[in-house]
Amino acid sequence: MEGIITAWGKILRGYNPSLSIEITRECPLKCPGCYAYGHEPLGGDITLRQGTDYKGQELIDRVLAIVDEERPIHVSIVGGEPLVRFRELHEILPRLAERGIYTQVVTSAVRPIPIEWASIPRLQMVVSIDGLQPEHDVRRTPATYDRIQKHIAGHQITVHCTVTRQQVQRDGYLEEFARLWSANPHVKQIWFSLYTPQVGEVSAEILTSHDRERVVAALMALRRRFAKIQMPEGLINKYAVPPQTPDDCVFAQTTTCVSADFEHRITPCQFGGNPDCSQCGCIASAGLAAVAAHRLPGGLRVGAIFDTSLRIGRTLRHRREAVA
Repeated sequence: MEGIITAWGKILRGYNPSLSIEITRECPLKCPGCYAYGHEPLGGDITLRQGTDYKGQELIDRVLAIVDEERPIHVSIVGGEPLVRFRELHEILPRLAERGIYTQVVTSAVRPIPIEWASIPRLQMVVSIDGLQPEHDVRRTPATYDRIQKHIAGHQITVHCTVTRQQVQRDGYLEEFARLWSANPHVKQIWFSLYTPQVGEVSAEILTSHDRERVVAALMALRRRFAKIQMPEGLINKYAVPPQTPDDCVFAQTTTCVSADFEHRITPCQFGGNPDCSQCGCIASAGLAAVAAHRLPGGLRVGAIFDTSLRIGRTLRHRREAVA
């Protein structure tokens, strides 16, 4: 509840509580279906690989400047592969912690995660692991299982698995994945997202409606068996009823997404381009939708407060920008 009230205050003052920064366009992986390197992640006129990329002190200064401008309570650092800029992150991450910001670094763990980061307050390392070793190593080489297991040593990471259609063709697949990573002492928690396609996309990754039903049922059962699956029932249920448009998505409405050139805003959400919201499987979207559906004492829905607060905040922000 404390986090909701803090975010509410930000929204009322015209600030988004969450900021997502693509810290670099560089990545040694070529994952099928990667949204960051699609044809239209930055709105159709430029792709991530074509944008400007910064390094060194200029990157540090730009990250801290936009954080101070946007005043978020939560920052996600994505890419590209953030560990390509590990030297800059050595300075950026402690500075964000000093500001009281909760920071999440989303990585493939293709290189070692510096052990010094394990002691940084309010820092969460999220490692993308897409399936069991045979499937993952094909999709995400050179960030193989062997490298990940070595590179997460000394940390308490969050495992994030994006469920694709290939994974649901065998009964028990997600259970085997959950059992394997639950046993790893360097894993604090496990999350599952569902693959989110772009409108009109045709690919082997896309779940059918029947696949989605099976995954939701499986996750409901697995969360009771594996304590490290930190996904409330309300969140999982939202995978069955995704938002129909970005305007219906609390995550899209409350998160500012910035590309590696620090000039382009990624819209309508972190996926960029034209995501098929009717097939959304974003864990952030589902989690915030579950919060919005919660009813306070007296029956008032949190989402109703959010809608009103967002309108007020946007008016204040427009006035502030007009004066500037």
